[in-house]
Amino acid sequence: MGGRRLPLLVVDGYNVIYKTSRYLDLMEETGTGFDDDDPFGRARERLVADVAAYAQGTYEPVIVFDAAGNVSSERPELTRAGVRLVFSPTGETADTVIERIVTNARRDARDVTVITSDNTIRATVGGIPVTRLSSSVLIDDVESLAEDAVAANAERNHVSLTLEGRLSPESRRKLWELIGK
Repeated sequence: MGGRRLPLLVVDGYNVIYKTSRYLDLMEETGTGFDDDDPFGRARERLVADVAAYAQGTYEPVIVFDAAGNVSSERPELTRAGVRLVFSPTGETADTVIERIVTNARRDARDVTVITSDNTIRATVGGIPVTRLSSSVLIDDVESLAEDAVAANAERNHVSLTLEGRLSPESRRKLWELIGK
């Protein structure tokens, strides 16, 4: 069944990471990310998880990272949690990669949303069928999703696990009548 493809969500990875302590605070925690010597590993992993949750069922997500000058500048294209990760090749910026992805999507007449606060990229990739959102919009939405998840989890943890707690008042009354209480 050849259904319509989801709109593409292209995220300027480091632009988003550098906009909030949600990711920046993780950069001091090394040894548990993509690469044990890479200070960006934990921040990237949280961003991937956040983008996966944000995009779920609505977008086909891609995060583009500028690999120039990082610990490991040669990285393959990866997919984690349904999010395609693209690291710019040596000698090429993430901006150029984002522009190429958007150009290819336009050729395919595919809707695209680009998330960046980089004014140069926003100006370069603008126009139909491209929606441009600032990094702050993504961060606000992701933090709202995280708060909702925490609240839902807390609510689930307060649900009574006893049979009595799960019965309706009418069923509970009938049960008490049957056992003579």
